[in-house]
Amino acid sequence: MSAAEGPLVVGVDTSTQSTKALVVDAATGQVVASGQAPHTVSAGAGRESDPRQWWDALCEALRRCGDAAHEAAAVSVGGQQHGLVTLDERGEPVRPALLWNDVRSAPQARRLVEELGGPKAWAERTGSVPGASFTVTKWAWLAEHEPESVRATKAVRLPHDYLTERLTGQGTTDRGDASGTGWWASGTETYDAETLAHVGLDPALLPRVVRPGEVAGTVRDSHDLPFSKGTLVAPGTGDNAAAALGLGLRPGTPVLSLGTSGTVYAVSRRRPADPTGTVAGFADAHGDWLPLACTLNCTLAVDRVAALLGLDREAVEPGGSVTLLPYLDGERTPNLPHASGLLHGLRHDTTAGQLLQAAYDGAVHALLGALDLVLDEDADRSTPLLLIGGGARGTAWQQTVRRLSGRPVQVPEARELVALGAAAQAAGLLTGEDPAAVARRWNTAAGPVLDAVDRDQETLERITGVLSDASPLLERGTQTTPRA
Repeated sequence: MSAAEGPLVVGVDTSTQSTKALVVDAATGQVVASGQAPHTVSAGAGRESDPRQWWDALCEALRRCGDAAHEAAAVSVGGQQHGLVTLDERGEPVRPALLWNDVRSAPQARRLVEELGGPKAWAERTGSVPGASFTVTKWAWLAEHEPESVRATKAVRLPHDYLTERLTGQGTTDRGDASGTGWWASGTETYDAETLAHVGLDPALLPRVVRPGEVAGTVRDSHDLPFSKGTLVAPGTGDNAAAALGLGLRPGTPVLSLGTSGTVYAVSRRRPADPTGTVAGFADAHGDWLPLACTLNCTLAVDRVAALLGLDREAVEPGGSVTLLPYLDGERTPNLPHASGLLHGLRHDTTAGQLLQAAYDGAVHALLGALDLVLDEDADRSTPLLLIGGGARGTAWQQTVRRLSGRPVQVPEARELVALGAAAQAAGLLTGEDPAAVARRWNTAAGPVLDAVDRDQETLERITGVLSDASPLLERGTQTTPRA
């Protein structure tokens, strides 16, 4: 038995490229053990993964946690949002999951917005205007391109739902992850019958939406994991909602997350509905709302630019007037799904380090442009911006966010905030507490605060100008018309 003060819980983060598991002392928040295992993602036009890899990775991650995982009294799974998991009558994947960053459904997204009342109607109904990331557009793409897969589908799940169901044997989801599908109505907090009928999706194929604080189920007998039968399973949630729990986030505190994707979000008491589509009106995992803006190109795109230049990712240099929009995977904010990277203002005296800094600037510009839309009008603009995710400890990322935001920046010392948020959700089942209050008790947001510096308005305006002038080119992207 471990020397923990309280019961142990397990928090899981099944992300785009790996699954991580933390065994956490519910009393203190101390991480007792951890493990991680990778997944693969397809290359080419789409972004797909076999969901069975996620289960295998979870098994391996927990194996690496050792004996501590056997003692857990509750478990919760946080996961990448939006992914479309289609299962057959045996619960096996019909095909690989279509991931959040698969933008092949951009044409279907445009059609759905037009066919169901336009952007304002979508925002009022679901809280968001769906783009190619949203699950409803992926289902529409599948119906158009692989009707045989649709006919074989007997259950539709999100990534975190898939793992939770393999633990419990029951099909469940939560309001936070459901709000990113495009078929969950934020006003009524139910599945939207009109949307489902329009895309030909039987609501009987969807999981039950578990309420915050409700037990989703218990671990069943037939599994390969080191949990006792009857171990409590929490609802789980999407990765951003889990990270918000992991920070113990209060309304009005902004978060900027630097990962494969970049996100900026804040908890709000008000149900968001942005008809421009810049802000997604997601629900959070404990009864409030999580208005959020997301970019497809963040740390991986900047690292790719560094690799092309033969530079270390920290080898930035100031100065110059070059602009680089690192839209290597298309882009979601701004909504340019067919865009590619764009370089403007190159001179003989431009250095490789300045090019790399321009990639950082281009990535951060899109996120900061959405920050004011994410925050409530009465939010305190002097509140430090919480910087999290894989890039948060990089000096170049920190300094770029400081310079372009003009805000103080706080870097929490706690790592793996998605898994910590899932662990806090699991702990809440045992203690009856709000999971965000559990995380605040664990002091997960503690970390150094970098003072505000003068905002680099000149760079922001230059990038905005290039983006505006190049919009027709970016919207056309790299698609070409074949020669006769």
